[in-house]
Amino acid sequence: MPEEERVVLLDEQGNRAGTADKAEVHSTDTPLHLAFSCYVFDTRGRFLLTRRADDKLTWPGVWTNSCCGHPEPGESLGDAVTRRLWQELGLTIEPPELILPGFRYRAVMASGLVENEICPVFRARTGAVPAPDPAEVAEVAWVDWTSLVSDVLGGRQDVSPWCRLQVDELTGLGLHPHRWPLGSERDLPPAALR
Repeated sequence: MPEEERVVLLDEQGNRAGTADKAEVHSTDTPLHLAFSCYVFDTRGRFLLTRRADDKLTWPGVWTNSCCGHPEPGESLGDAVTRRLWQELGLTIEPPELILPGFRYRAVMASGLVENEICPVFRARTGAVPAPDPAEVAEVAWVDWTSLVSDVLGGRQDVSPWCRLQVDELTGLGLHPHRWPLGSERDLPPAALR
């Protein structure tokens, strides 16, 4: 039987407030918890857009950023990003870079299911070819970043609510992802500091 996957619960200041079983944490009253998002670019500068598996509990079948996930208790965010990119997409990456350390959002599905996360955002680079785990990722597409931003912000490309908010914030850092300034680890939620 697989080991239970735990997520780190947070208080309003981003301090650790315990852990919960990932399978049970998402509900109509999801507690604030720690997560991450990653935006992966290849050696040609293309962005890896992914479509969530149709069986996912939250936002099934929706296009989104390259990878999202939750660090395990005691795991650094960078290690969690690397681990999940390998598990979900079969990707090896250069060390992930912190871009938006304090990103936070709350989103509600039509069903009433809630996502409620402090979700630092990372950038990563790879020369590898994705090999998606179909239980996590239904489809992938390498796309031009500038075109994607235009389509997302112009309402022509539906994406997950967190991806939409992140694209808006990332655009504020500039139109060239390789030039985005790095975020400071000092601005991470305290629970993410080791």
